[in-house]
Amino acid sequence: MTTLRPDLKFLFAHPAHLIAFGFGSGLAPKAPGTVGTLLGLPLFWLIVAAAPDLPNQIILLTAAFLLGVWACGRAGRALGVADHGGMVWDEIVAFALVLLFTPAGWLWIGLAFALFRLFDILKPWPIRLADTRLKNGFGVMFDDLLAALYAIAIIKGLQWLV
Repeated sequence: MTTLRPDLKFLFAHPAHLIAFGFGSGLAPKAPGTVGTLLGLPLFWLIVAAAPDLPNQIILLTAAFLLGVWACGRAGRALGVADHGGMVWDEIVAFALVLLFTPAGWLWIGLAFALFRLFDILKPWPIRLADTRLKNGFGVMFDDLLAALYAIAIIKGLQWLV
């Protein structure tokens, strides 16, 4: 299997490709993961609007996570690479999760964004372990879930201090 260079034709060839690539945000020529992460904010707003209570918000995010397992797995197989840099649905869903546990205010949101990107890029243990060992749709989604949990832990610690 050869690695394809995704383009709009690839995106629209299958719904999984469109989802995995964050409705096109993953085609950004520079920093697609960062661009994709920004789409976590509108997803967060949609989830909060659809489900005002935390348990139902978690259910919706779980559904988005499972959708990502399928979409990223399918797109990865089509591309010939398990975790293509343009597949950003994992960042979108994980950042929406971080926002569920972030206090209101743009300063907190900016901090949440920076922390999530930091952990997603640096991949401290066990994030790197998951990233290197899990080479499928679940692995694509799971390492970003772990980065989200790291970011949430720091945010909650800072919130407690403030």
